Amino acid sequence: MAVEIVTKDDLHSFRQELIKEIKLLVNPNLQMKKWLKSPEVREMLNISPGTLQNLRINGTLRYTRVGSIIYYDLEDIEKVLQKNKVDNSL
Repeated sequence: MAVEIVTKDDLHSFRQELIKEIKLLVNPNLQMKKWLKSPEVREMLNISPGTLQNLRINGTLRYTRVGSIIYYDLEDIEKVLQKNKVDNSL
């Protein structure tokens, strides 16, 4: 019987894959979308239009404007969420 050792990196990788799969199950509309419009971002984060505007203005959330439509990269939104994550386990 072969013994396999699971490392912290293996667990971290598994965690990331699991989170991604759960997100797809919870919101299947995100499955193929890389770019989200403002109403989708507001719904995802449960924030007001003014709050989203503040995130743009203060540089917290990067965006791309095409004509009058503003798009947000899903990866940038995830980075902002990870950066502002609070650990209350202390």
